[in-house]
Amino acid sequence: MKIDILSLFPNMFDGFLNESIIKRAIDKGLVEVNIYNFRDYTNDAHGKVDDTPYGGGAGMVLCCQPIFDCIESIRTPDSLVIMLTPEGEVFNQKMAVELSSQKHLILLCGHYEGFDERIKSICDKFISIGDFILTGGELPSMIISDAIIRLLPGVIDKESLENESFNNNLLDYPTYTKPREYKGMKVPDVLLSGDHEKIKEYRIQEQIKKTNLLRSDLREGHDE
Repeated sequence: MKIDILSLFPNMFDGFLNESIIKRAIDKGLVEVNIYNFRDYTNDAHGKVDDTPYGGGAGMVLCCQPIFDCIESIRTPDSLVIMLTPEGEVFNQKMAVELSSQKHLILLCGHYEGFDERIKSICDKFISIGDFILTGGELPSMIISDAIIRLLPGVIDKESLENESFNNNLLDYPTYTKPREYKGMKVPDVLLSGDHEKIKEYRIQEQIKKTNLLRSDLREGHDE
């Protein structure tokens, strides 16, 4: 998979691309991630990429030309162009799984007051990470990329992925490690029993209990 991210602030991605699982995935050739500063594509002699909104109003609006030219220079028949915007569909694990099957993602990070409306005409999908406002699309692009990359074959052990939260619309079961007792809090006996069937049933019941308590909205559509 290839992920291209368009941003005015490419240095924000230094830590994201050079640490932990994402770095290992890149080093192993499991994913290619490129950061494009679309300021490099502007025709303005002063490097300008935004302007005042027609009709008045606060803030500056990102212009069509540099974004159109940047996307058109990297887009291929396999590309899916995604605008990160509060207007988009809210990102979730199901969407991460769907996007992980794509060959090439182009993520467009906004800034300032937003995009010229005409930029939407070259986008295929619109995604939000939640109902709140950030200073730009850089953090959402990292969140979305992280959620997708970790699903790619070879990045994380398959068994670990199968046992994560949100599979089957349930939160993950509680986990424990040594010591068996800490400050009076003990590891449940069933986990020490060695009976894998009982452990499996215990974990399923704990997933249901935790989800009903903390995220009952996830239970809709779940088949017990």
